[in-house]
Amino acid sequence: MTVLSAMALAGVPEVRPGDDLAAILTTAAGGDLRSGDVIVLAHKVVSKAEGAIVQLDGVTASARALELAGALGKDPRQVQVILDQSAEIVRAEHGVLISRSHHGFVCANAGVDASNAGAPGELVCLPRDPDASARALRAALPGRPAVVIADSFGRAWRHGQVDVAIGIAGLAPLEDWRGRTDAAGRELRATWIAIADEAAAAADLVRDKSSREPAVLVRGLERHVTADDGPGAAALLRSLGEDLFR
Repeated sequence: MTVLSAMALAGVPEVRPGDDLAAILTTAAGGDLRSGDVIVLAHKVVSKAEGAIVQLDGVTASARALELAGALGKDPRQVQVILDQSAEIVRAEHGVLISRSHHGFVCANAGVDASNAGAPGELVCLPRDPDASARALRAALPGRPAVVIADSFGRAWRHGQVDVAIGIAGLAPLEDWRGRTDAAGRELRATWIAIADEAAAAADLVRDKSSREPAVLVRGLERHVTADDGPGAAALLRSLGEDLFR
C-alpha cells in the first residue's frame, strides 16, 4: 500500500529579489531533505527571488491595453503587463482575460497576479523559464529532491481552481498507461496520468493561502522521482495542433 504525505513548511519568510531560495527551503525543512522527496513551491516565491515583479507606476498602457481594460473593467496598466507576458490573447469577455503565455500556458491573465505580491502597486509574473528554475533549485538543495513549481489554474468546464505544475525537475510529469490493461483485463486507450499536476494539487490542500506557506514537502512519490531532471512541465503542454478548442 502506498502512503502519501504532504506537509507545509513553516517559517518561510517574505522572499525578496536575489534571496537564496534553496537556503531558505533547507532551513524551513530542518535540513531533512531526501532524494525521494518532492518539494512543491508556489510560483510566487520563485518569481520574487528571480525578480519577476513589475511596478505598476512604471507601466504605460498601450492603445490595445486601454481598449481591453475598458471592456473588462481592469486597470489598463495591469492589462499592459498581461499583454507583455502573452503570446496570444485567447478570450477577453465577461471580465475575464484568458491568454497563452510565452511559456505556452493557457490561463487567466498570463499568470500575472497581485495577490501576495508583497507591496501595493506590485504585480508578480511567472518565472521566465520555470523548468530551468526548478532544475537550478533542485541542484542547490541537499539530497536533490524533485522540485515542482506550481500555480493555480481554472478549468474550462468546472468552477474553482486547482494547482498545476508549471516547472518540474526530477519528477516524471506523466505516467502513460495506454496499452496496459485494467483490473478486468481491458486495454486502456486513453489513460495518461498527469503525475506532476496531481502532486501540485495534493500539496495545495495543506497550504493556507492567507499565510506564508508557499512550500510543501511531499513524501510517498519515490517511484516517480527520477535521477535526471527529466523533460519538465513542457511535456504537459499540448501543441497548438492538438488544441481542440481553437
